[in-house]
Amino acid sequence: MKRTAFILMASLLLATNLQGQSRGSRRDASRDPLVNVGVKAGFNSSMFFIDHLSVGGQELDDIQNNYKVGYFGAFFCRFNLKKHHYLQTEISYNVSKGSISVASTADNRDILQHSALIKTSIHSIDLPVLYGYKFVDARPYGMAFFLGPKVSYNWRKHCKNEYSGFYQQDITEKLHPFCYSAVVGLAVNVSNIFFDFRYEAALHNMVKSVTFDKNATESPYCDQDISLNRRKNVLSFSLGVIF
Repeated sequence: MKRTAFILMASLLLATNLQGQSRGSRRDASRDPLVNVGVKAGFNSSMFFIDHLSVGGQELDDIQNNYKVGYFGAFFCRFNLKKHHYLQTEISYNVSKGSISVASTADNRDILQHSALIKTSIHSIDLPVLYGYKFVDARPYGMAFFLGPKVSYNWRKHCKNEYSGFYQQDITEKLHPFCYSAVVGLAVNVSNIFFDFRYEAALHNMVKSVTFDKNATESPYCDQDISLNRRKNVLSFSLGVIF
């Protein structure tokens, strides 16, 4: 969070400086091409927010998110509209990582073997469509605010969810193949080099089902189903080039 606050403060200070410069430097919109293309790469931090986690109908508490750093690369097209507006489409390959831990307490001692851990690694192909507004646009400097929807395809073959600390054996978590989220962010550029900082909020539960091997699980735990609803929110930072 300290790193996030620092990036936001630096961006705001830069915006103030660029706005001051833009008063003396007017942009000629006719010089903008109709379409720009670009590439970018960066890092992300995934937050798996738990809406519901129960074993045998008993809700678990003392759940903690453990953030891990993932990475991504993207190609994008920007369609310049009138004045300071634009639309941007992207295709990106993302690797998101994180884990969820559940402490062993007196309330859940009968349903957990010991402190539980769910480790997650998700490989996805993401397709956002973003509307942007350039509130600083004085060459070679610029700053824009953007938002829009995003659809993600979870590549099931490369997605892993490892469960430990449960009595249930060979637990398998299946994700919905498509997930939808809302994106909001800030982009800063100097000439054709830019960085953007964005936050993605999931719009629904990403878990399709959680199953386990009942034959390998001892009684009475073989009759205690695991129910999980969670959403993946993502904080990301990237550096790129636009042409």
